[in-house]
Amino acid sequence: MKFSELVKLPEKEGFKIIKEKRSIRYYGKAGWNKLIRVDYHGSKEVPKGTCHAVLKSAGIKKK
Repeated sequence: MKFSELVKLPEKEGFKIIKEKRSIRYYGKAGWNKLIRVDYHGSKEVPKGTCHAVLKSAGIKKK
């Protein structure tokens, strides 16, 4: 999975970019008390551990 594909998953769940600093994006949504940090690198492949950590922090189960 690429970073560009990974960020679409939280966005489908209602998360929006709260702040962005260089390649680091922070996502949040109403009713969710934590920010989700994604080090965005466009078309590069996401390491498996990073992918699982981002999805877990967003409360998303990968199918």
